[in-house]
Amino acid sequence: MNRKENFISRTALGLVVAATGVGAGDLLTASLAGSIVGPSVLWAAWVGALLKFVLNEGIARWQMATGKSILEGWLFYLPPFFPWLFFVYFLLWSFYVGGALINACGVAGVGFLSLGHPGHARFIWGILHSLAGLIIVLRGGFEVFQRLMAYLIATMVMTVFISLILIQPDWVKLIKGIIWPTFLPSQTSWSIAVMGGIGGTVTIICYNYWVEEKKRRGWEGLRACRFDLSLGYTLTAFFGLAMIIIGSKITVRGRGDEVALQLAEKLGELLGPAGKWLFLTGFWSAVFSSLLGVWQGVPYIFTDFLRLNRQKKEVKERAKAEIRRNDDQVVVQELSLNRVKNNQNLIRSNSAKTKPDLTRTLSYRLYLVGISFLPLFSLFFTVQKIQLIYAFLGALFMPFLALTLLILNNQKTRLLGSFRNSWLSNLLLLINFLFFSYVGWQEIKKLLLSLF
Repeated sequence: MNRKENFISRTALGLVVAATGVGAGDLLTASLAGSIVGPSVLWAAWVGALLKFVLNEGIARWQMATGKSILEGWLFYLPPFFPWLFFVYFLLWSFYVGGALINACGVAGVGFLSLGHPGHARFIWGILHSLAGLIIVLRGGFEVFQRLMAYLIATMVMTVFISLILIQPDWVKLIKGIIWPTFLPSQTSWSIAVMGGIGGTVTIICYNYWVEEKKRRGWEGLRACRFDLSLGYTLTAFFGLAMIIIGSKITVRGRGDEVALQLAEKLGELLGPAGKWLFLTGFWSAVFSSLLGVWQGVPYIFTDFLRLNRQKKEVKERAKAEIRRNDDQVVVQELSLNRVKNNQNLIRSNSAKTKPDLTRTLSYRLYLVGISFLPLFSLFFTVQKIQLIYAFLGALFMPFLALTLLILNNQKTRLLGSFRNSWLSNLLLLINFLFFSYVGWQEIKKLLLSLF
C-alpha cells in the first residue's frame, strides 16, 4: 500500500463523518448568523461540533465495548417503547431529510445552470441528483462511496479555505469571537441555531455501520474511532466557522434557495466571478456529499432494525416452545427463565459475528429506492417549509440519543470500567440532553407558528 492509499484509508471515515454531517442547512444558518450578528457567534460553531462529538464518541464506545450497534442497545437493553418510538420517528425523518437534501441539490444545480424557470430547474436538478446518489450507492459499493466522499470533502475544504483567504477578514476580531462567548439578546437565538444545526442528527448513528465495515473492536477500535471523530468534527467546526466568517463580510437575508444564491452573487461582487464559482462548487460538494451519506447510511438503520426485531421474536418463540414442553409449572418457570436468558445472551454475543452484508439485502435496497423516490414529492413544497420540518425532526432526536447513552453507557454489567461514561462524559451528555431538549422545544414553537 503506497502512502497516498494509506492516508486515504486512515482518514476516510473521518472525512465521511464530516461530509455527511455538513449540509445545506448548517452552511446557510451559519452564513446568515455571520451576516446578521457578525463574528461574535463564532464560538457557537466549535461548541456545537463538540456536543455532536460527545454523542458520537459515546456511540462508538458502546459499540467497541459490546460489539453491538446503538440500535441493538435500544432493542435488547431498554424498554420496548424506546426502539419503536425511534422507528416511527425514523420513518418520518427519512422522508423529510431526503426532501431537504433533494431540494438543496436542486438549488445547487440551479446556481450552476438555470434550465429555464428556477422552480422547474430545481425539480430537474433535484431528480438528477437523487438518481445519481441511488446509482452510486447501488453499483459502487462501500469503497467507491468512501473515496468519493473523501474527494467531495477535499473540494469543500479547498473552496472554503480559498474563499476565506480572498475575503481578507479581520483576524484579531475573529479570534476573539472564537474564544470568547457572548450572550447578548440579539445574538442568543443565532448562537443556539448554529450550535443545534451543525454536525448532523440521525446520520450520527450511520457511523455504527461504517465502523462495522472496518471490523473494529475493543481499545484499538476505539482509538481509531476517536481519530475519525476528531478529524470529522474538527472539519465540521471549520466549515461552521468559515461560513460565519464569510457571512460576516456580506449582507444576505431570507432563507433556503434565496440565501444560497444570494451568497454566490455577493461573493461574486466581492471577489469577482471566481468568488461566485468557488462558493457554488463548495456548496454543491456539501449538499451532494450529505445526500450520498444519507442514501448510503440510512437504509442500514432500517434493515438492521428489521433484522434485530426478528431476532428478538425468535427468542420469545423459543421461550414459548420450552413452556409447552413442560407440565410442571415451577420447572417451566425456571427453565423458561434460564433458557430465555441463555438464548438472549447467545444471540447478543454472536450478533456482531453473524451480521450479514446488509447492503445486499432486499430491505436495504428497497429502502434506498424508497428514499430516492418518495421524497421527490417534497419538490412541490417550498424550500423553507421542508427545511423547517427537517430541523424540527432533527432537534427531537438529539435529546433521545443523549438520554439513551446516559442509560446504556453507565451499565456496569455490560461495559468495563474504562469503556463506561466518566464523570465528564456524563456531564457533557447531560448538557447535550438539556440543550437539545430546549432546541427541540424552540423548533416545535416555530413549526406551530408556521402552521397556524
